[in-house]
Amino acid sequence: MHKNVKLLDCTLRDGGRIIDCAFEDEDILDITQRLMESNIDIIEIGFLRDSDKVNYKGNSTFFTDISQISKFIPKNKKNVSFVAFIDYSMFDFSKLKKYDTSSIDGIRIGFKKSDYDNDLEGLISACKLVKKLGYKLFIQGVNTLSYTDIEFLKVIEFVNNIKPEVFSIVDTYGAMYEDDFEHFYRLANKNLDKSVKIAFHSHNNYQLSFSLAQKFIKLANETSRNIIIDATLEGMGKCAGNLNLELIAEYLNRKYGYNYKIENIMDIIDDYTYNIKKNYRWGYSIPAVLAGIYQSHPNNVIYLTEKFRLATKEIKYILSMLPAEKRTSYDYDLIKELYIQYNHTKVEDAETLKEIKNILKGRNILILVPGYSLMKYKNKIKAMIKEKNPIIIPVNFITNIIPTSFQLPFFGSSKRYIKFKHYDIKKIVVSNILDSDKNNFLVNYESLIERDNDNFDSSIIMLLNLLYNLGIDRFTIAGFDGFNKNSNNYFDKKMFDDGRFYNQYEKLNKNTVLMLEKYRNKLGDSANIKFITPSIFANILTVGKN
Repeated sequence: MHKNVKLLDCTLRDGGRIIDCAFEDEDILDITQRLMESNIDIIEIGFLRDSDKVNYKGNSTFFTDISQISKFIPKNKKNVSFVAFIDYSMFDFSKLKKYDTSSIDGIRIGFKKSDYDNDLEGLISACKLVKKLGYKLFIQGVNTLSYTDIEFLKVIEFVNNIKPEVFSIVDTYGAMYEDDFEHFYRLANKNLDKSVKIAFHSHNNYQLSFSLAQKFIKLANETSRNIIIDATLEGMGKCAGNLNLELIAEYLNRKYGYNYKIENIMDIIDDYTYNIKKNYRWGYSIPAVLAGIYQSHPNNVIYLTEKFRLATKEIKYILSMLPAEKRTSYDYDLIKELYIQYNHTKVEDAETLKEIKNILKGRNILILVPGYSLMKYKNKIKAMIKEKNPIIIPVNFITNIIPTSFQLPFFGSSKRYIKFKHYDIKKIVVSNILDSDKNNFLVNYESLIERDNDNFDSSIIMLLNLLYNLGIDRFTIAGFDGFNKNSNNYFDKKMFDDGRFYNQYEKLNKNTVLMLEKYRNKLGDSANIKFITPSIFANILTVGKN
């Protein structure tokens, strides 16, 4: 039986993006050797990047010269090919050395639609140069789904003129369904030179990579086309990850009589990706699904979900504000500006501020931030409430610790507000929350945020700025614990489970310190702020007599 399928492992390249390709040299060597012993047909060793963009010092698969790769290539390659990946716009092809058998055998050139549209001549020259220098040429256009049929056929025409070894269909955002893939495969198969292999590089946003790979194999057998399937160990890769090498290898063994060494592959996973996965998450997640739905770079979605902790519909609106060509890359400054634009619902709040000030004027005030200490020191808080009879301002929640009649909740997060909007109690709501009830006190978002800080719309900081704007600088705080990786962070874990932001805790604390220092520096001599529960911020914010 003719075996027309080859597997390409891209763990060290695309899989490595989740750790910024920071593999130790000895690990690169070991993984490469063991993949070869597992009978993997093609091993992608990493990226080739321009030396102006990358300073290669070893222990990385971001290379700048093929000579740096040579030490990882065995002298006896057997029947295995070794390749490196070049993002077209990120490498100076004039620096590429001639193929000499000591390093990689092939170059994979990935190009964006904008590269094809705006610099086709340059792309053609780069492809021809790679072939002229003696390398096997692999060509792949990012995000095949973004091409119309006519555009895709024009790309096929360009590929036929170049005659590379391989042309890839690429599901950049894991957004293809089976009929999408079959449609592009049949277009390619019908129009592509028969000598060119078709490859498929998928991402697993919809959990369809394995299914699509099986479909690919069946279509290739039906049409007698030689194909290549990209995969990574344990599906390792940024966000949703990739096709699992171990799954597709076992499928080919069982169904088509191939001879990939599954036990070897599993041992590599056990020795390497198992430990990586302890610190870096990939696989199914809502951000990954959203990246597929909106065909956006996953970093855009991750940034919006982790940095601003937005509801899904808000992410949708902000991504829709991105120009189509910008969705395929990530620009955090642009995303931040769009986020601010999205939230820029200016309201005339002068009268509202007067009402709030009249309610708070002359009263003791207790601010409740939802830290775990609210539960731990519940009796102390209740005693203070009984003694001082304060107006209580919970931040982003309404508590049953005390009757709601004593509460004037503050909401700066739309995601939190949604959970409590049905409570029949007047709330202070920042104007970035679009579906606020008209009976609430609506206050201006723009006047409360700290634009020069990464966490510029922290709800507690916005509340402190609101009180400052009202001339109120005497109050007590509870529950403002600060984030701690080694303990509970919320009084109600079910209500406020933000464990997925675990790796950001240190940065969040540092940014909060910077904003609190700025806040404290503008306070006058009359200020009196105290804490009745432990807080890592107490030494910064405690002022006046206590």
